[in-house]
Amino acid sequence: MSANTKTPVLIVTGPPGVGKTTVAGMLAARSDRAVHLESDAFFHFIRSGYIEPWKAESGAQNRTVMGIVAQVAAAYAEAGFFTIVDGIIIPGWFFEPVRDALRQAGHPVAYAVLRAPLPVCLSRANSRATEPLEDPEVIEHLWRSFADLGALEPHAIDVATNGPEDATGLLAARLADGSLTA
Repeated sequence: MSANTKTPVLIVTGPPGVGKTTVAGMLAARSDRAVHLESDAFFHFIRSGYIEPWKAESGAQNRTVMGIVAQVAAAYAEAGFFTIVDGIIIPGWFFEPVRDALRQAGHPVAYAVLRAPLPVCLSRANSRATEPLEDPEVIEHLWRSFADLGALEPHAIDVATNGPEDATGLLAARLADGSLTA
């Protein structure tokens, strides 16, 4: 099977609190054979020497973790799973290396950036039942990282007024029509 006929590995990203994990999980549940990789979980495997990923000194750690995420995603995709990677995968920082690693492994890539207003993201990130992210400066900084996508702007999906089901439907439709191909 050539890379052009394979289902793309889908990268779902956006700021904290936008609904990445919820929507990615719901989309995976719609498939008969799917994997939902939460890239944040890979950071938690580090038991000693961990650096918060938004800190300036975390660059080498972050590149290592995201490289591993790309390898795992490629392995699942190679095994025939519809593979969804969710996380804060910012253009100019992690998107290109992850995309390139997946392509080099022979897998097409789709990229979706979920967007909602900053107050919505702040509220959702603070109200998580597990691992709330309460620092508004970190959330705002990451939110701004997705404000100007340049050439990747067509990959943005506004989920500001959509519940999780509707947002999942929008994402599924955009994936199906090929407009998220990266």
